[in-house]
Amino acid sequence: MALWGNKDSVYSDGTVDVNLGTNTVTGEVGVVTFTSVVSEGDVITVGTGATYGYAVIIGVTSTTLSIASTAGFVSGLSTVSGSTYNISEEPIYTLGDSIYRAPESKTVGYSTSPVFTGVFGVDEIEVGIASGTAYEVAHSGWVGITSYIDMHGNLRVKSEVLVAGGILTTSDAPDDSQYPDS
Repeated sequence: MALWGNKDSVYSDGTVDVNLGTNTVTGEVGVVTFTSVVSEGDVITVGTGATYGYAVIIGVTSTTLSIASTAGFVSGLSTVSGSTYNISEEPIYTLGDSIYRAPESKTVGYSTSPVFTGVFGVDEIEVGIASGTAYEVAHSGWVGITSYIDMHGNLRVKSEVLVAGGILTTSDAPDDSQYPDS
């Protein structure tokens, strides 16, 4: 199991059901087939912008994932039904970092709002496109982003390169509104 990979969107087809009592994620029958693309150590984020939470994947079968822990899910949940999700190869050490922790910080929905927090794979093309904008980053790789509206109504974006990387595969990723691929 690697500490991180080079894809911020490995798989996100269909919807999933999560059983937090058994630490399992089940894909929509006939649509979701995990075995060919998902690996142990990948991270699943459940709900747009981690509305429900996230976890590290520790087991993969055709339509079911086993997750290491439910600590990254909203407290009080026992199940999630028919939810969107994204599986990534983001650095797993960032999941415990309170600065980038979901769902507390990603509940706004980072794919549609200028205000979001999270860890994103930003490739060289996306770095170039974001140059000169509020979302400009110092280097490609896995980047921690925190954005907010200040007391004067201005958008503020803080970024930190967590893992510098030359080549990331980020097409069709959830960050495309802030870091478009072209």
